[in-house]
Amino acid sequence: MPRMLDVSDEVRAEIGDEEADRLLAGENAPGSYDCTSCRTPGDTGQERTSTVLFVGDETAVLAFAHATCLPSQVVQVTEEQLQGAVRSISGDAAGPQPAKVVPEQAVLGVTSGLVLVAGELHPALVVEPTAPVVRPGTTGVGDDFLPLLIEQGFMPLTELAEVPPVLHGWSVLLAMGRLHAVLQPGLHGGQPVAWWQAHQPLQVTESWRNAANKHQQALVFAAPVGSIGRQPREDLLRDALDRAAAGGKLVAAAMPLAGT
Repeated sequence: MPRMLDVSDEVRAEIGDEEADRLLAGENAPGSYDCTSCRTPGDTGQERTSTVLFVGDETAVLAFAHATCLPSQVVQVTEEQLQGAVRSISGDAAGPQPAKVVPEQAVLGVTSGLVLVAGELHPALVVEPTAPVVRPGTTGVGDDFLPLLIEQGFMPLTELAEVPPVLHGWSVLLAMGRLHAVLQPGLHGGQPVAWWQAHQPLQVTESWRNAANKHQQALVFAAPVGSIGRQPREDLLRDALDRAAAGGKLVAAAMPLAGT
């Protein structure tokens, strides 16, 4: 049965036309999977699904994600990270199928939505990595995602009662009505660099763009892996944000818009 798979040109170039065509025909793609971004179940027969290829020094592993979580893309990782990333590989009569891949090198998943703060709707981006983030240069276990962001100026939240302060030097790049990147200050006062960048510019809703134009800024919320998940509606997204804040697992900042 054909699957609702997105295979980018980048992924196709890595796996070859023959393998890409087999995936699209459903010959070598799972029906159900766990999204490599939000880790909730997906179904390639019922919803658009992105193929995400993790490439190491010698091997590569194909994973699957909701198209609303991640675009189809190639992610470069070290061989050691790739070997540690594969949690389970299952197979059936049709041959081996990648079942679940959780990369040790985290990929930032970004969700856009409108969030009501102090009686007014604000455009928001919710950032959640696909795996625990450790401090650069360390090899221990744990998750330093929030401490690292707090050191950059993000504000810890216990509730969404007011708009967080502006994080100077950071910005949200919105061009031609699409979301391109979240920019952070460059080293030694240089040009801003991408903290997160969309593989392909992400479409945002008209209401999100209108709110962004009104406020000329967006609110960026960040939470550790597993705190928010993929929420199909904005009210459920808000509930997840409230739970994360109450649990001490949410930081935020307001960022001005860059671009047009």
